[in-house]
Amino acid sequence: MKRIVAIGGGELKRGETLPVDAYLAAEAQRSAGERRACALFVPTASHDCMPYYNTFHKVYTGRFGLKTDVALTISRPFDTEKMRAKFARADLIYVGGGNTVFMLQSWKESGLFDCLREAYERGTLIAGLSAGAICWFEEMYSDSVVEGEYAMHPGLGWIKGKISPHYNERMLDFDGIVLYNKYRAWGLENGAALEFADGVPVKTVAGGGKVWLLDGSDGVSVHKTEWNADQTESPAAGHPPA
Repeated sequence: MKRIVAIGGGELKRGETLPVDAYLAAEAQRSAGERRACALFVPTASHDCMPYYNTFHKVYTGRFGLKTDVALTISRPFDTEKMRAKFARADLIYVGGGNTVFMLQSWKESGLFDCLREAYERGTLIAGLSAGAICWFEEMYSDSVVEGEYAMHPGLGWIKGKISPHYNERMLDFDGIVLYNKYRAWGLENGAALEFADGVPVKTVAGGGKVWLLDGSDGVSVHKTEWNADQTESPAAGHPPA
């Protein structure tokens, strides 16, 4: 089973995502069995920011007892063999926030994309916050090209649909995009996490925020439903009606 946990936002160093982090750490340890689980941090979107990794290490090792490692591609030459070994050891791959468009381009240029794709295909749990949450979708709402200017950008397309992170902060603007284009989409608030299994939404992880299903397909207003695992509907297609 291929799993992705998308986290809408929140400051890791302030403990704003701890309920989600606890869930991810427990799932990683469950996968590892009797051995100590390993979490691999991917900080490409923050240009390999080491203080960001240090925070991740403090949370996932200091609080939850996992081993951690980091996949650096910006600050040092890319070694395919060593990087594949890091991904093979990981029970959890966590993609940090930052510049989403830069991150995707860098992955393709460095070769890290292949490592991620192989890990996803073999069922390694993948999680990400903000940039690391939205990059897997067909389209994502981001200001990664010009800071402060938000627009829709193509993602990897591993998960069908459209998405905005930090929805509690970007609600008005994103709702306008959804309505104008008659989209159906996801809105993830800070602290909210939505898990996908084989591309299908299966559960939310309580972390202080909400997951919203947005539907502007009638072109009149954006209809909002708080999504949970009991719902049978999802905006997977993400396209306006014909």
